Amino acid sequence: MSNNQQPPAGLPPIPESIWRATHEFDAYPKLTEDITADVAIIGAGIAGITTAYLLAQTGMRVVVLEAGKVLDGTTGHTTAKVSAQHGVIFDELLHHFGQEHARMYYEGNAEAANWMRNLVKEKQIDCQWAEEDAHVYIQSEDNLKKLEIELTAYGKLNIPGQWVDPLPIQVPSRAGIKMPGQARFDPLAYLHHLLDSAVKQGVQIYEHTTVTDVEEDASLHVRTYGNGPSVTAEHVVVASHFPVYDPGFYFTRLHAERSYAVAVEPQKPYVGGMYLSDDEPARSLRKVLHEGKELILFGGENHKTGQGICTYGHYERLERFAEETYGIRSIPFRWSAQDLISIDKVPYIGPITGRHERVYVATGFAKWGMTTGTMAGHILADRITGRDNPHAAVFDPARFKTDPGMKNFIIENANVAKELISGKVGIVHRDVSEIGNDEGAVVRHNGKRAGAYKDTSGKLFLVDTTCTHLGCEVEWNEGERSWDCPCHGSRFDFAGKVIEGPAVKDLKVLEATE
Repeated sequence: MSNNQQPPAGLPPIPESIWRATHEFDAYPKLTEDITADVAIIGAGIAGITTAYLLAQTGMRVVVLEAGKVLDGTTGHTTAKVSAQHGVIFDELLHHFGQEHARMYYEGNAEAANWMRNLVKEKQIDCQWAEEDAHVYIQSEDNLKKLEIELTAYGKLNIPGQWVDPLPIQVPSRAGIKMPGQARFDPLAYLHHLLDSAVKQGVQIYEHTTVTDVEEDASLHVRTYGNGPSVTAEHVVVASHFPVYDPGFYFTRLHAERSYAVAVEPQKPYVGGMYLSDDEPARSLRKVLHEGKELILFGGENHKTGQGICTYGHYERLERFAEETYGIRSIPFRWSAQDLISIDKVPYIGPITGRHERVYVATGFAKWGMTTGTMAGHILADRITGRDNPHAAVFDPARFKTDPGMKNFIIENANVAKELISGKVGIVHRDVSEIGNDEGAVVRHNGKRAGAYKDTSGKLFLVDTTCTHLGCEVEWNEGERSWDCPCHGSRFDFAGKVIEGPAVKDLKVLEATE
């Protein structure tokens, strides 16, 4: 990549998801005064909005607090597959959770998808809902046995699945498993309906309202940034992707991954279906309509946040894969997303700790937030209203499975320690004067490590690279023009403002003349 770091030919210069580009939402006010509610929900993604929608129907007073704009996080950057097939996972769940809970995982996601399907039909939501078969496939002969074992797990759990060889699409593959009757849709068109309906039923939405703490006495008090106004409630739902209130030390039990997508107008026809490879390089495909044209969403290229070498390279590899398989007429959109992965790959949904039974969490959806986020809304709404939920037990945040939990806990936190140390001791060779326009890099500034970015006009933005969460050193992400933390996934824009947590404070701005 050249020093000016411009995107390769064919890729859009600015990342933007197809969903965010084609939808506008009403602007909601910032919280400016203390208020009360029955339930305060932190985070306006699919989990938060679904929870609010369900609780509003019970007559509860619900407030939703969003640090940025509604649906501008991971939900607005998904590939939007509505599926209970979450990669090759069911044999693993059988071994680590047992047959009852493995089946519970499948049923919870399948029933969430069915609830969405019925709601779209009943309310006639115009959201490109299309029934499609989902496929998980492998590209290498070496992984064939793993796929055969997974199909055996389908049989033990009574999950519908069929062996497919060859796949009906033009990608390198050895074989796959088809799960029939899944779906794809436009997630923001769907959630626009839920949001509007919730607001009409009295739900209050506040944007640009950053939560910093939850205090507990007879009631719960949700505190906002800078000693701002608070919300007093009887229940609090933390659905902020990475928990912004974290008495359970979730930052030690989650890691953040980024993945990439390009929307391609292909030269060759696409027969349909949704596809995900289980081996490397990870590849995902599905169809989408845009302005009367059929596009293919190509996704993949996963890596831990802040630990990608050249983020443009991930887009370039997806572009090359698209060209080799279906040809490219144009690429109208490119974007990336951030997902949180739990140490046992199952989301955390329920009381945030055993000592905070009126504060609930929904996080760790991996890359399957459309069903798991919807399911979280049902589990939490049931919990708050005193109803039993048949799927809640497997997602209980208090669980701990020695295998794989302990092993992955040690691995993830050893990785955090490595990144923390390497960021502090690494030698910085570049100087601010070496940075070109529309380029960012870690530089030396007054003898210390700093982050520099110059916009297209040459204006310099200089920040302290120490993450405001737990002190790791952020790295420059040239594909998104952001500063990303390799330890816990906090992200900041080029000027240092928080994009994604767990950090809630901006990076310190430095003066170029210091």
